[in-house]
Amino acid sequence: MSPATRSGSTRKVAVVGVALSDCGRVDEATPYTLHAQAARRALADSGLARDVIDGIASAGLGTLAPVEVAEYLGLRPRWVDSTSVGGATWEVMAAHAADAIAAGHANAVLLVYGSTARADIKAKRRTSNLSFGARGPLQFEVPYGHSLIAKYAMAARRHMHEYGTTLEQLASVAVQARTNAATNPDAMFRDPITVDEVLDGPMIADPFTKLHCCIRSDGGCAVLLVAEDYVADCASEPVWVLGAGEHVSHTTMSEWDDFTVSPAAVSGRLAFGRAGVTPGEIDVAEIYDAFTYMTLVTLEDLGFCEKGEGGPFVEKGRLLRDGGLPTNTDGGGLSAQHPGMRGLFLLVEAVRQLRGQAGAGQVRRADGTLPELAVASGTGGWFCSSGTVVLGR
Repeated sequence: MSPATRSGSTRKVAVVGVALSDCGRVDEATPYTLHAQAARRALADSGLARDVIDGIASAGLGTLAPVEVAEYLGLRPRWVDSTSVGGATWEVMAAHAADAIAAGHANAVLLVYGSTARADIKAKRRTSNLSFGARGPLQFEVPYGHSLIAKYAMAARRHMHEYGTTLEQLASVAVQARTNAATNPDAMFRDPITVDEVLDGPMIADPFTKLHCCIRSDGGCAVLLVAEDYVADCASEPVWVLGAGEHVSHTTMSEWDDFTVSPAAVSGRLAFGRAGVTPGEIDVAEIYDAFTYMTLVTLEDLGFCEKGEGGPFVEKGRLLRDGGLPTNTDGGGLSAQHPGMRGLFLLVEAVRQLRGQAGAGQVRRADGTLPELAVASGTGGWFCSSGTVVLGR
């Protein structure tokens, strides 16, 4: 597929470096260490020198992110982004970076993330948070005690009520994610699970049992985007940014018009339209999956099936690596890794699949060729924000 020029662009934009830091159970590292590991590995993957990087995007670490991260990495960027919209952060940042590169405001932008969320709890350096705070609009909800998980659970129950979605269909999302994780050496959990095991697990927030919820891990990753001028000097095959979209819908549940519609309904439409492709042309989907319902409703809102048909769509094995729509091919946040704002991991996996670098977990089209188009869609908060990026070879 020929790289498309973004609307109003003067330069095309490619992803030329992707990498993970150490992931899973990482007890002897700081978040800064994981940032540095991922950044070095992504740069090595690209084959470019460090001094080519003139932009950095980072969130979630330090008082002045991304200033502190840039200093730690020895970078002095002239373009920065610290947008923080939860799990959708990295797709939104990728869109911003692509626009900046296309317009000539930067040449090479590094997106980098790292977190020791699991290790910090184990070492009692932090505790699990029940809410995101009690200031601003959130003050009107916090007294009623809903946690982030409870908000997702309410949305899932609404979808079940409106469309007849079943617990078994939601559980099948977790089962397929675990099956995909089985061949990923970087996945934290690879042993197979069944629908019954998901349903019989300890209840976290009705209807979510433990295996309906993402794991908590340590880890980080990095993605390097560059202008087309730099591609010839890269060691890796470029993956082109074809289109991107972003959208925010609410922060308080009372302002959410419809619990069965996520902001991906807007960000996806924008991304596909700008890329000039349709959902039916996508070979691989990487979807934010903090909870099983998130995967199901995002697939609906991106247009892979009609609204309300997500349950029947996911229960037929379509999300498996050899299914009709390979989804979360690394095992996702439900099985591979989830150190916090996981959206950047979606971009890493999408790029590896398009390059044919996913090892035993590689997706192939029906004719045996490599996938040509992938979509990465991140979600933040409790369906508060969405960023969607379409990538192609």
